[in-house]
Amino acid sequence: MTHPDYREQHKKRLAYMPWLYGRLKAKHRAWAEPWQRDIQQSLMALETVRFGQDCFVAPQAVLLAEPGRDIIVADGCQIAADCVIHGPIRLGERVSLNHHVTLDGGAAGIQIGDDSRIAAYCTLYAFNHGLDANRLVREQPVTSKGIRIGRDVWIGARAGIVDGVTIGDHAVVGMGAVVTRDVEPWTIVAGNPARPVGRRPGGT
Repeated sequence: MTHPDYREQHKKRLAYMPWLYGRLKAKHRAWAEPWQRDIQQSLMALETVRFGQDCFVAPQAVLLAEPGRDIIVADGCQIAADCVIHGPIRLGERVSLNHHVTLDGGAAGIQIGDDSRIAAYCTLYAFNHGLDANRLVREQPVTSKGIRIGRDVWIGARAGIVDGVTIGDHAVVGMGAVVTRDVEPWTIVAGNPARPVGRRPGGT
């Protein structure tokens, strides 16, 4: 006999492990798809957010998209619990954001290419404060160049990416790295500040 709280526990598991959503059996899809439809329709009614087909977004995720700061989520994306996403943001198809990822698009925005995976506790901030010694930090002007992440990129847990960085297709960012400059395609970077430490096997 199924425990009466089983479905709620299953929802929690999906929220923190959203890749399981695509593997659900038909009997679980029967309740999971309407659950997801309600969550996504509610977000679209409240914020300037658009979802493609077969997306998953945890109810604990926070998506904030004022007019002009749209969040566009393409088909097959997965957004886990406790993510905080502030537009402008564009996620390509099948992008995965694991739990506690923070994306802030500043003014110029963040773009993430198809099939990229962002591990837990990563932070991407597409803005920066000035450093004028004659002004308080809170009074400094804010600039924004934007962040661009290519296709099939893997960003390891607790990595940070600063404004103005472009990460090329198929690159890998090691756990805990702080990326302050562009990363070439197929390159593996690690450290603080992040530096090339290798290339993906078979990469061109």
